[in-house]
Amino acid sequence: MSYLSLNHVTKSFGASGRRNEVLANVNLQVERGEFVAILGYSGSGKTTLISLIAGLQMADRGEVLVDGEKVTGPGADRGVVFQNYSLLPWLSVFDNVLLGVNQSHPHWQAEQRQQHVEKYLAMVNLAAARNKKPQQLSGGMKQRVAVARALAMSPEILLLDEPLAALDALTRATLQDEIERIWEQERKTVVLITNHVDEALLLADRIVPLTSGPRATLGPSFVVDIPRPRDRKGLNHDKRFQQLRTEVTEYLRSVKARHADESARVAGAIEVPQPIELPPRRRLWPAFSWSALTGRA
Repeated sequence: MSYLSLNHVTKSFGASGRRNEVLANVNLQVERGEFVAILGYSGSGKTTLISLIAGLQMADRGEVLVDGEKVTGPGADRGVVFQNYSLLPWLSVFDNVLLGVNQSHPHWQAEQRQQHVEKYLAMVNLAAARNKKPQQLSGGMKQRVAVARALAMSPEILLLDEPLAALDALTRATLQDEIERIWEQERKTVVLITNHVDEALLLADRIVPLTSGPRATLGPSFVVDIPRPRDRKGLNHDKRFQQLRTEVTEYLRSVKARHADESARVAGAIEVPQPIELPPRRRLWPAFSWSALTGRA
C-alpha cells in the first residue's frame, strides 16, 4: 500500500441542490519519500486537493489515507506551506516557528524546543533574522519562515500549496534550490501544487496534471527520470527535460482545448431566453401645455 492514497475522491461546494462539483473521482498514490508535483491551471481545484490531503476539508465521496489510516482532520503528520505565508505579524521569526513546535511537540522541554527551532531556522538560512517581525522581512524570507515552521513540526508529509507563486523570478529560483536541498536532507514525502511546468520538472520525481474544472480529475503521471542534482542551467540543454516539458505542456493544452469545446457545446445546448417585447408606453394622465395652464402664449 502506498504511503499517501486518494481513492475516488469527489468534492463539491455550494448550497444543497445547487452544488458545484470541483473535483471528481480523483485517484493518487504517493510512496514514502517521493516528491510529487500536481500541475494545473488556476481555478482547477489544486488548493482544494491540498486541503483534502491536509484534512482541512472533507471529501463528499471517496477517502484520503495516510499510512493506511483515513484522514479525518488536520494532523501533525502533515505540514502545510501556504502561498500567503500565514505568519502572525506580532510574533518574531523565532516565535512563529516555535508556535508550530509547541503544537506538535507539547511534551518537549523548553530548551529542546528552542534548539529544534534554531536548527530549522539555520536550515533555511534565517538564523540572523530570528528576532525580526514579518513586516521586516521580504517575501522570500517570509516564505522561508513558513517552510521552517512546517518542517519543524516534524511532519511525515510536506504539502506545498503554490508557495513560490507570488515571488519574483530570482527569489523563486533561490527558494526552489532551498526546497530541493531540504528535501534531499530530510527525505520527507512532498506534494507540491504548482502551475509552473519548469518548476515541477526541476523539483519533482513525478508530475501529475490536474484537468480543468469543474469536475477536475488527475491525468496520467509523467515520471521525471532526470538524474539529481539537477542544474537549472544545464536542464535547458537536456534532451529528456525538453521531451518531458513538451509532453506535459501538450497534455495540458489538450485538456484545456477539450474543456473549451465542452463548455461551448454545453452553452450551445442551453436555450437562451429572448427579451420580452413590451407594448408602447401610454400616458396615464392628459397632456398639458404650459400655455394652457398659464394662459400665456
